[in-house]
Amino acid sequence: MMVNIALGLNAMTKTIVATTPKTMEQLSDQEMMEYNRALELERLESADYQTLSVEEKNRREQLQLQSPRKVFSHLNEIAVVWVVCLIIMIYTLAGGLEAAFWSDLIQGMFIILLSIILLPFAWAKINTIYGGSGVIGALSTIHDRLPESFFDIFGSPTSIDFTWFYIAAIAIMATINVVMTPNMIVVVGAAKDEFSARLGFTSGNYMKRFCTILWGLLGLAAIVLYSESVSNPDLVWGYATRDLLGSLKIGLVGLMIACLMAALMSTADCLMITASSLIISNIYKPFVHNKQESHYILVGRIAGAMIVIGGAYVATQFESVFTMIKLVWEFNIIVAASFWLGIKWRRATKNSAWASIISTLIVFSLGSVVTPIVFPSLRTNSYLLEMTDPQPLERVFTAHQQDVEARLNEMAIWDGLNQAGKAVGPRPEPIEIGEKFVKVDKLPQKAIFWTQGIKLGNDGQKYGKGMLNLELIVVDRLGFDLSTNSYSLNETIRVIIRTVTPFLVLLLVAFLTTPDDKQRLDRFFAKMKTPVISDPKADADNLALSYEKPNRFDNKKLFPNSNWEIYKWNKVDGVGFLLAVLTLFAVLALLQILVSIGG
Repeated sequence: MMVNIALGLNAMTKTIVATTPKTMEQLSDQEMMEYNRALELERLESADYQTLSVEEKNRREQLQLQSPRKVFSHLNEIAVVWVVCLIIMIYTLAGGLEAAFWSDLIQGMFIILLSIILLPFAWAKINTIYGGSGVIGALSTIHDRLPESFFDIFGSPTSIDFTWFYIAAIAIMATINVVMTPNMIVVVGAAKDEFSARLGFTSGNYMKRFCTILWGLLGLAAIVLYSESVSNPDLVWGYATRDLLGSLKIGLVGLMIACLMAALMSTADCLMITASSLIISNIYKPFVHNKQESHYILVGRIAGAMIVIGGAYVATQFESVFTMIKLVWEFNIIVAASFWLGIKWRRATKNSAWASIISTLIVFSLGSVVTPIVFPSLRTNSYLLEMTDPQPLERVFTAHQQDVEARLNEMAIWDGLNQAGKAVGPRPEPIEIGEKFVKVDKLPQKAIFWTQGIKLGNDGQKYGKGMLNLELIVVDRLGFDLSTNSYSLNETIRVIIRTVTPFLVLLLVAFLTTPDDKQRLDRFFAKMKTPVISDPKADADNLALSYEKPNRFDNKKLFPNSNWEIYKWNKVDGVGFLLAVLTLFAVLALLQILVSIGG
């Protein structure tokens, strides 16, 4: 729950910081030096890799480790995190469960609003600068100017994390983990009946997917408008907000920040209440009995406040929003195996569940965090600083405007080097829009064992940042040379290990331990198979009947004489699944259509 809050804090803080950038005249000498390094890195990364000299290639790798910034803010990012944390605490501590759900409903509308508010302004500005009119004109300009690789959904040189096999691995993990997302447990668990929970959960998730497509469209427009101004993708939304909405001087920048805070608070309040409820009901009350309700509410609020403070601290430990998103995707796998096998397999035991949770928590989370703290020398260990060594990638593209401009820039640089007697290889040939050309890209080297990569310290020494991937160390030590793999393949291996291991541990320990009490299991699964009814009295009577006759719904089981509690589908199940699949294809089709318009 802290990690989920931290993700929202991090994303919103970067947006707020980007709305207050310094001008060139306001940069300090040190910031100006970093800005110039960022420009140098952009030039080296945009050039054809084969045209670079040995010195330029080495300089390119050095600058990639430094990750220099181009945008500097008047606001301190860490200070903003703590200020927003305080606002959230005041807001959420004042309400309760009912307030959380009303705010979730209202503020969810703000999330949709902030997903679309920038698009028309971005398209209008593109048309103003480059000519054209309407949405089609703006989309055509985006296609004309951006390189063809920007429209590759899978495996583009500019999005090396998203190969098809990594997406498949993450999709499987996310499907397993989604039920364990803290706010999902609260929202779905509080529904009045089965159908409301299923409909709300499914439709809400698909609404988010459509919003994601709109964010992607804004991303393409932002590249056209701001690629020369902003290099950090985490800052694009805030920079675009200031540029597109600020010039109107009607308070739209404030509205955007309010929408972002509303989106964050609608999640944070649910997470706070969930966390405090778990702590009070399962940890505090068993040891502190017979207190007034007001006492438990006070302790719950304190516990909730500590969760938000913990989230703020976690937010300050990460540089990249995407790194945090991956942590959110992966973290819940620690308990997901116990959840799924606990409700679908009678042979699962509480001992096997604890074995799965504790072992994976130690290896995948605590061990990854604590090991570098206990042994700080590991961060500079030469073996652990090993990086991928991707080979240059040659691809054929159709030249767009940005390709033509990049080639002209390469030619000018070559001419300058040639005059100084330092040019490498033949002079780049000019290209025209629509012409096929070959470009060689070299994907940046990536850390194998550190979640936040390899950095270059002020003393010039390399060090690993973030958590240590212990599972990849084991794989590499077993004889699989991970440095020869692509970064996305190593990430896929890591995700597969993290997904499979908790299930294997639970299955193994379950077979080696005594089954749980049959009467207790019958009572639990009788409740699981009894549909929830919106009328509390009718629901209680129906559940009491199931407790009297635990085998009442055994006809629902797909495998009647097994320990597997997998149920047959009825008409609602089948129609719902079919509609969900059709909606999935509709989302993918919309993505493909919107990416193709104007191409």
